Amino acid sequence: MVLTTGGVSMGDYDMVKDILARDGRIVFWQVRVKPGKPLAFGKIRGVDKKGREKSIPHLGLPGNAVSCMVSFELFVRPALLKMMGRKNLAKPVVTAIMEDNVKNDAGRRLYDRAIIEKHDGHYYARLTGPQGSGILTSMALANGLVLIPEEKLAVNKGDTVQALMLDWNEEVNI
Repeated sequence: MVLTTGGVSMGDYDMVKDILARDGRIVFWQVRVKPGKPLAFGKIRGVDKKGREKSIPHLGLPGNAVSCMVSFELFVRPALLKMMGRKNLAKPVVTAIMEDNVKNDAGRRLYDRAIIEKHDGHYYARLTGPQGSGILTSMALANGLVLIPEEKLAVNKGDTVQALMLDWNEEVNI
């Protein structure tokens, strides 16, 4: 598998998808998630050591650091584990009670960075702060990604949400 970061959006210098189309095939480009909409998956034409044609999978991740990290967790990690023959591809998901109000005006599935803690037998999720895709601390402080479905316009304090647990910070006993 070939992984690249950047060059998959719509700017003048975003050429990865054009090169992928020229030297292989684009399977899909863009996903309905935030952060991480620009994501390219395709197959590059190649040749093995015996001169036979082969297809090399390519994942083009967003260039924005937070978008790249979220996309890695959602798409790359499970793909690599599958390629390694692993059976359990998913990180744990818990139901948590939101401690913040969250708006989803993106029209996409939203993955907000959060700190998940367990108190009195319940999980609670609070955002790590501003959620801009250029704010690295939002990811550095997070131990989970709170999922807001694309059809849900808002989640209010006290609502329950699904939270994908990460392992970059303190682990929560699940």
